[in-house]
Amino acid sequence: MSATLQTVADAVGVSRSSVSNAYSRPDQLSPELRQRILDAAQRLGYAGPNPTARSLRRGRTGAIGVLVTATLSSALADPYAVRFLRGLAESGERYGSGLLLLPMPVNDDKAAGDLVRNAVVDGFCVYCVPDWHGSLDAIRSRGLPMVSAELRADGDQEALCVGIDEAAASRNAARHVAALGHRRVALLATWSRPDRVSRQITVGELAEVPYYVTRERLHGYCDALDEAGLDRSDVTIVEAAESTRVEGAAAAAYVLDRAPRPTAILAMSDLLALGALDALAARGLRPGRDVSVVGFDDIPEAADAQLTTIRQPSIEKGRIAGGLLLDPPADPHGRRIVLPTELVVRASTGPSPTGRI
Repeated sequence: MSATLQTVADAVGVSRSSVSNAYSRPDQLSPELRQRILDAAQRLGYAGPNPTARSLRRGRTGAIGVLVTATLSSALADPYAVRFLRGLAESGERYGSGLLLLPMPVNDDKAAGDLVRNAVVDGFCVYCVPDWHGSLDAIRSRGLPMVSAELRADGDQEALCVGIDEAAASRNAARHVAALGHRRVALLATWSRPDRVSRQITVGELAEVPYYVTRERLHGYCDALDEAGLDRSDVTIVEAAESTRVEGAAAAAYVLDRAPRPTAILAMSDLLALGALDALAARGLRPGRDVSVVGFDDIPEAADAQLTTIRQPSIEKGRIAGGLLLDPPADPHGRRIVLPTELVVRASTGPSPTGRI
């Protein structure tokens, strides 16, 4: 039979609370008594109070639950996600909190809900979760604080959130290629449906896209291309199964191998855009000359590849998310933070080849 707190208390001849204090509140005991308790515990094979139970009694666990609807291996392979988590971890460290990464099953609401309900955390950071996902209701049912890394116009205006104006940022990307004379444009998206399969989608399906970021960025692209007078039939939208370089290359190949070939590709992430550059190289096509490519995020690899992209402050977003969650402002106006974005023009974009003499 394993030793318990009571076993140690009986062996030393003290109360249960004295044994507990030896681990969690040593200032309440004399050094001699504390050492007697610890020696007895070691002799009896007692490892100390259950840390989870102790945290719950204190009302604080020292952990932030981070929800991602992706495998951990996929999330940690995404440079943007890693930078966001770095900022979140830096903020958590200032408050004595760590991160508990919670990969949410995409098509199993019950399993996702159970994961949220059983997580021993002080609050949740929703990093990338579709509108329909059951984990959101599970969080609300627990009554714990929650911060979102997305800004939702239709959400609670007093909710804790930090993000960017997704549609405005993507509009700037599309306006850039339109100003360069491009009239045949392909959009590389991801996360438009729960089943995550590579496929072509239509402009008419945008309202049904269940993931906020995908929906907003696609709307921004299409609005800007409409403003420029592009015919909707000249805009091809292809969904990649995942936001990875490999899937970006596959999605780009789909449009590059069809006639008429687009002269510009707007990708919803830098990873997809880097994959598009790989697809161009495989076909002997030159970025910025034969086909222009624009990404989104400005991860470190984007500068190396001379990729034109939308820069968003990923590390700072994580830092702010952690601060909002662990030290929420009393003023409702300070609970919703909109961060700036910037179009960074590099060599992967240039004038449309159809307009070049």
